[in-house]
Amino acid sequence: MRLNVIIPLKGESLGASNTTIGIIMGAYLFTTMFFRPWAGRMIDKYGPIAILRIILVINGAALILYTFTGLEGYFIARMLQGVCTAFFSMALQLGIIDSLPDDERSQGISLYSLCASMPAVIGPLLALGLWQANDMSAFTVAMIAIAVLTGAAGYTAKIDKNDAVSAANPLGQQPTLLKSLGQLVANRHLFKCSLLMLTASLVFGAATTFIPLYAPQIKYGNAAVYLMIQAGMVVLVRFVWRKRMPSDGKWHSSFVITVMLILAAAAQSVSFSAWGGALFFYAGAGLMGVAQALLYPTLTTYLSFVLPQQNRNVLMGLFIAMADLGVSLGGVLMGPVADISSYSFMYMICAIICLFMLFFSKERR
Repeated sequence: MRLNVIIPLKGESLGASNTTIGIIMGAYLFTTMFFRPWAGRMIDKYGPIAILRIILVINGAALILYTFTGLEGYFIARMLQGVCTAFFSMALQLGIIDSLPDDERSQGISLYSLCASMPAVIGPLLALGLWQANDMSAFTVAMIAIAVLTGAAGYTAKIDKNDAVSAANPLGQQPTLLKSLGQLVANRHLFKCSLLMLTASLVFGAATTFIPLYAPQIKYGNAAVYLMIQAGMVVLVRFVWRKRMPSDGKWHSSFVITVMLILAAAAQSVSFSAWGGALFFYAGAGLMGVAQALLYPTLTTYLSFVLPQQNRNVLMGLFIAMADLGVSLGGVLMGPVADISSYSFMYMICAIICLFMLFFSKERR
């Protein structure tokens, strides 16, 4: 179920502004960003199964909140789901980095991201169909069913004690988070990758949040089709390109510049679709999916090689948090821009920001 489709539509039907909708949508990954650096420490302290069961209860409560509350409840539910995501994805990604050999690291990260993107291929169509049917009872049943199924799966999961130790995130042995925050600026590798990921994620967040509201303004535009094309390209490119992702610890300027140019072209194509029509709209979806598929695994793998070993996991957590922050800012910052101007102008601004980031894509020795 793609709540990213339903929440903006529901907000618009209740008379919410783009700014309000952006804040509600951004609350999810903003919360994830805040909790992500601490997730590994708590898993290490209490064990993965205990934490898993707690967050499944939280996730179930969040899903049920959607069924009987308004915008205020949606905001709380998004925050609760952000907490759950912080614990799940942080442990999984760092586990992949620590367990795979160097030359397979980018492939592992890419495949993990691929699996996380697969539900988005069909989810938007189901969500839009549910919304257009105007049957909230079906929505309620769907949310409760998802909460029960995920809860049942989590509470039947078991893990050996030895596995629990190895599965725990090693962040607990790292230097404190406050001591590592300064590295966001002091470490040039982390600064560059975080800035690029923050910017790209802002564009991704703007697409996720406002495409459901922008699509009706375009002839033959359909938000579900757009999001399915974008997610489908993410899955396809990450699968086809998984063995070609850079995994040598070197900065590939031309590759990163190409990806940022693709992202800028995607945002500009979506912007121009207000005049050019659905062809540009869906072309932008495909290009954005390509950029999304390539950038995150590339930067994550590069950092896993160049960051200092003694606090690598904490710094990786900060980098991933910057990606979360960017998606949140895509709603929070771009919502007012859309309110003041238009969706088309807002996506043009996204394209310009991507072009500006080309300056940081080059390796200066």
